[in-house]
Amino acid sequence: MSLIDIQKQVDEWTNQFTPQYFKPLSIMAKLSEELGELSKEINDRYGDRIKKSGEDTKDIGSEICDIIFALTCLANSHNINLDESWKSIMKKFNTRDHSRFERKDQFEPFN
Repeated sequence: MSLIDIQKQVDEWTNQFTPQYFKPLSIMAKLSEELGELSKEINDRYGDRIKKSGEDTKDIGSEICDIIFALTCLANSHNINLDESWKSIMKKFNTRDHSRFERKDQFEPFN
């Protein structure tokens, strides 16, 4: 599924509500909340935090998708085509960071 497909799916779902998208600061608050949930789960698994008894283990993939959903809402509310933005950012990484990190043998950069 492409980013534009994800954007269309989110747009179709949010189109049933008024307002279709919250204000940018509200979306950012939701994004921060979702990032906090992902951070907590990562810290529970790999950090020093000890999970309280009775606390559920969350699915990391679902937490990441909550973040993607919030970011997609932000992009849609600003009429940003994420496919085009993604191509631009990958071009930047492939150019700017081409020699920045140690490479594996026979690695070809993505276009």
